[in-house]
Amino acid sequence: MRECEIFSNLKVPCGSKIVIRIDGRTFSKLSHDLKFKKPYDDEFRDIMVKTGKDFLKEFSPAFIYTFSDEINILLSEIPFGGRIEKLDSVFASFITGSFTKNLLKPIKKPISFDSRVIPLSEKGMVEYFKERQDEAWRNCINGYAYWTLRTDHTKKETMEVLRKKKSSGLHDVLFERGINLAELPAWQRRGIGIYKKEVTVEGYNPVKDEKVRSIRKKIFVDENLPIFNAEFFREKLIL
Repeated sequence: MRECEIFSNLKVPCGSKIVIRIDGRTFSKLSHDLKFKKPYDDEFRDIMVKTGKDFLKEFSPAFIYTFSDEINILLSEIPFGGRIEKLDSVFASFITGSFTKNLLKPIKKPISFDSRVIPLSEKGMVEYFKERQDEAWRNCINGYAYWTLRTDHTKKETMEVLRKKKSSGLHDVLFERGINLAELPAWQRRGIGIYKKEVTVEGYNPVKDEKVRSIRKKIFVDENLPIFNAEFFREKLIL
């Protein structure tokens, strides 16, 4: 019946930058069941970072960008011969297993992530990550606005306020309640990057009886990302 496996040989386009976007399924309910703080929870952030680091150790992508329950992975090499079914299934299942391992909490039902393959040009890749970072910023504004208003409004009233006000209006709503979005942690406003960074390591050469220095690449978690642009990706040796 192999002739029925009509998608098994579908591959990513040659010469493209390949991004894999992985999203948590029904994570709003999961965060409610596990009593994660709103709009941001340090424990949840740490779990997502550990999951990203697990993936980087296993598959060595060029760059990982995460915010909320979303993980964006820029591949450096394309495994599995570029077969889309394998990329989607293996990566989503690996992230699911890693997240569950790092959660260290009892759960009512299995956790799952979905995955999609996004082929991009070099310019398109930069634009893609800029758009995802813009989404992280919108999530930050809306998340703080929603949960701040919910302290003294019903869910229906809160949603009505959010529908009527633009981004600048939500800034004012929050500022009146003592929240300055510009002073929030950068990882909440711009997301988190995970990539390998060159560092100088000191060692000892017993043959020459002297200290030596060498360059190594170590996993770096960047919680102070700038606004994404082409220069950022060139500096990180991703382009």
